[in-house]
Amino acid sequence: MTFTTFSFDQRINASVEACGYQAPTPIQSQTIPLILQGHDVMGLAQTGTGKTAAFALPILQRLLAKRSAGNAPSVLVLAPTRELAQQINENFTAFARRTGIRSSVVMGGVGMKPQIKAFKSSQVIVACPGRLVGLMAQNAVNLSAIDTLVLDEADRMLDMGFMPDIKRILAQLPAKRQNLLFSATMPNSIRVFAERILSDPKTVRINTAKPVTSIEHAFYNTCNSEKNALLENLIKNTEHQSMLIFTRTKHKAKSLARRLSQNGHNATFLQGNMSQRQRENALNGFRSGRFSIMVATDIAARGIDCDRISHVINYDMPDTVEAYTHRTGRTGRAGRSGKAISLVTRDDAAQLRAIQRTMNISVKPQSVQIPVEERDRNERKAPRPRRKPVNRSAANKGRTPARRGPRAA
Repeated sequence: MTFTTFSFDQRINASVEACGYQAPTPIQSQTIPLILQGHDVMGLAQTGTGKTAAFALPILQRLLAKRSAGNAPSVLVLAPTRELAQQINENFTAFARRTGIRSSVVMGGVGMKPQIKAFKSSQVIVACPGRLVGLMAQNAVNLSAIDTLVLDEADRMLDMGFMPDIKRILAQLPAKRQNLLFSATMPNSIRVFAERILSDPKTVRINTAKPVTSIEHAFYNTCNSEKNALLENLIKNTEHQSMLIFTRTKHKAKSLARRLSQNGHNATFLQGNMSQRQRENALNGFRSGRFSIMVATDIAARGIDCDRISHVINYDMPDTVEAYTHRTGRTGRAGRSGKAISLVTRDDAAQLRAIQRTMNISVKPQSVQIPVEERDRNERKAPRPRRKPVNRSAANKGRTPARRGPRAA
């Protein structure tokens, strides 16, 4: 099967070919015909399987068929993070290059005025829920012409607490519309959510509970005090192109990236407290190869699509099986091979068992002997925690001054 099987407009076919797409992936081959027929669709497939093209291409085909409808946006795509929203918008732009259909992104971290203006000239709006609700609160946007709604990575949107924002957005949309929901996992919350917004949906499920065959999984036993030495050992002895390292907190992402830079690695970091320009600089540097290592948190790393990622390392184990699926799905994408490495402490034992059981991964954790001198060297380089300055006057406030003895003569 090729993309010509779907009878797309020749302008779309030309863009697909220019993007280097050859044969459709399973999620694309099963989902595209259903969307073209106008069905509500729930697509379940792991990250890196081509979900964006699965909804973007048929949406563009349907837009071309009703081109006389005007320039008001009729397609709304919701995504959980800025990085993913930008990535989806870039894909729409690439696929629509020859069609004249315009796509714009609406997200936080940048000015509102250009985004408000985009609503008057774009047929496709890709938005983060928080910023869109902010524009709605100012009566700055009109969603009355939306006839196609896409929720991408819906599981992550619910995990990040976007449900109240999504409810506000749904209340402003026409009741009659096509709804497309895509997710890498299928927790009960997604099932309940899908039942609320989808009308007689067609479900396409592509091996969501099975590990991606292009990803090799490895687990290493360690303890928190030896993680840095083990990580250095893995980086030094692993032939890699680009590494994406996940931490649990924003502070740790920043401090670990700085430590790696001090050790001579081209490392950067990505976390939620960064400005939009800082995020883009870090992500563009990682994609271009200027940085070979990126340290990121779960929230900031959503939507990172980089062909160069050969290894994903869980410096901190994720809290859920779904998060493990999303993290490791950053490598081994579109048929490429990749490796997922996790540093496992005694506290992670139960989580490791859950991941291996759910994803059917039968890989035993292994141990690595770190030379004492290397372990000591990493410990010495650890930054000392900053001490907060003590406000002496505040600390002594309310205290009774100590009696002083008589002065010596």
